Amino acid sequence: MMQKWIIAVACAVSVSALSSFTGVATEASCYVAGKIMAAKAMWLKTENDFGQIPQNKPVTAEFTFTNTGEEVLIISQVKTSCGCTVAEYPQEALKPGESGKIKAQYNAATLGSFYKTIQVVCNTEEGNKTLAIKGEVVPDC
Repeated sequence: MMQKWIIAVACAVSVSALSSFTGVATEASCYVAGKIMAAKAMWLKTENDFGQIPQNKPVTAEFTFTNTGEEVLIISQVKTSCGCTVAEYPQEALKPGESGKIKAQYNAATLGSFYKTIQVVCNTEEGNKTLAIKGEVVPDC
């Protein structure tokens, strides 16, 4: 038990020191006996096609994921490709086995085809994840 505690403290100190030195948030993972200990996210889908949607009728996509890793999963930020899309994401850390959702709402203000991305900044083994929504806004009759 003491050994696990020392390893956890060493990882936290090294991540904190690196973050302080570089000024950049770093991945909350560490190496134990040569094995990377990180969160892993398994996504049910990474793209949502709305098809045709009426103008000025906002639509929302939900992207569900599960932490299948050995460490807590932390989403530090979610960035959308433009102001026409707004995203909501879990603010709390997800323990291994827990699931969460990212909701992306598109305002459908402009006529025509669209393809928008949602960049998920997180501490997963594979790094940040890009999600996408697409469709075509048509006149509301």
